[in-house]
Amino acid sequence: MEEILISYTDVEIRQQELCVLEQVNLELRAGEFIYLTGKVGSGKTSLLKTFYGELEIASGKAHVLDYDIRRIRRTQIPPLRRKLGIVFQDFQLLTDRPVSDNLDFVLRATGWKQANNRRERIDEVLRLVGMSNKGYKYPNELSGGEQQRIVIARAMLNSPRIILADEPTGNLDVDTGRAITALLHEISHSGSLVVMTTHNRLLLSEFPGRMFRCENHRLEEFTELGE
Repeated sequence: MEEILISYTDVEIRQQELCVLEQVNLELRAGEFIYLTGKVGSGKTSLLKTFYGELEIASGKAHVLDYDIRRIRRTQIPPLRRKLGIVFQDFQLLTDRPVSDNLDFVLRATGWKQANNRRERIDEVLRLVGMSNKGYKYPNELSGGEQQRIVIARAMLNSPRIILADEPTGNLDVDTGRAITALLHEISHSGSLVVMTTHNRLLLSEFPGRMFRCENHRLEEFTELGE
């Protein structure tokens, strides 16, 4: 049995005194591919934000990796986030520098001192996402799918145990969205836990994983796509 990386018991999530989700119970393991589905505003992104300490938990027990999220101190949040890879829908790439410098910025910010080690890691993650020949390009010279591949490469720089992908296919065409999901699915096979929010139910049948739905302030696992 693979190691449990995220464990939530009877968790309640609130925003501005309003209940977003309640009685959340989760055990997510290394190597799993997890879908979070649900309507806009149902709590998917809020749940992801609790995983990396962006949103506090109102009650319950919550552990991510070795961190007690209920009692996490502000000084512990940066070390936690360095163990996670976060893929945003809107890319959040630095537009004033090429791809390789975007990735180098992250490595330097997370303590990589040796320039040759940084270059080797950048080459490695670009190869993993099929973008080996794009390091010199600026973000605005890339397609949406290519930019999202770079964002995934950025998320993988520090070999995270967990990758959180918030609607990574939301701004992409159907075929490009499938390719991005296939890439994330492949990453989970290497042992990382991948948690992906999506509205695209077609992906759920093509790239199997555990499926959860946010609805009526609850998080429920389901197994049949017709449910």
